[in-house]
Amino acid sequence: MGMDFHDQKNRSSYMTRKANQNWLKMVQKLVPITKIERAIDIGCGGGIYTKALLEMGVQSVIGIDFSEVMIEAAKENLKNYHNVTFQKGTAYDSQIKADSVDLLLERALIHHLDDLNACFSESYRILQSKGYYLIQDRTIDDCLLPGSEEHIRGYFFELFPHLIEKESARRYTSEQVVSALKHANFAEISEVQLWEVRKEYKAKDELLNDIRERTGRSILHDLTDAQLQELVSHLDEVLPSGEAIVEKDRWTIWKAQKE
Repeated sequence: MGMDFHDQKNRSSYMTRKANQNWLKMVQKLVPITKIERAIDIGCGGGIYTKALLEMGVQSVIGIDFSEVMIEAAKENLKNYHNVTFQKGTAYDSQIKADSVDLLLERALIHHLDDLNACFSESYRILQSKGYYLIQDRTIDDCLLPGSEEHIRGYFFELFPHLIEKESARRYTSEQVVSALKHANFAEISEVQLWEVRKEYKAKDELLNDIRERTGRSILHDLTDAQLQELVSHLDEVLPSGEAIVEKDRWTIWKAQKE
């Protein structure tokens, strides 16, 4: 069935976390973040990473999402922040002026897209010369790492193998991403992997509640309510009780620059 990003009940799914220190350090390593005057966060959701860019020293940020519900959530999330605006747009039509952006971030976005070439062409259009492009997403190899106390996502696919086909169909390989970036005339293309702390839970029950609510995990919307309860029961069995759980996901980040 998939997640409906326009449904008000999913409004808070992508606004309750904070960007992890691992992510902040990696971005600071990849781009001269304090020298960035204007950044765009396309697919901003509830504004988690829009906020992180501002807190790292970016002078102004525009958050763009195709869902008015998500834009409302992002505005609420950043109501006390200055130099940030949100507007409706897409990765294919951002509504941003050409050659006007120092940094473009697209995190957890491209697996929702069916045309990388169109996305990257739009990104190239709005970036200034020497502007930085950061794409963060999971390849299928990232997703299918074994389930563990840290990599909770791995259990989803071990318990429900039918999700592997669904996930494989929507995940691009690194080769596809790099090829599309070259096709769009991007240069200085590089790739890194990042284990990003998703959330720290004081106890297992907190994690299980997030799973029940499908919080921030669009793949869980492809499970029925009965299957979701089966997953919760399985995680309750395999994960330790009475201990904090630090959940992590492995991501791939591609960096490129406009010539």
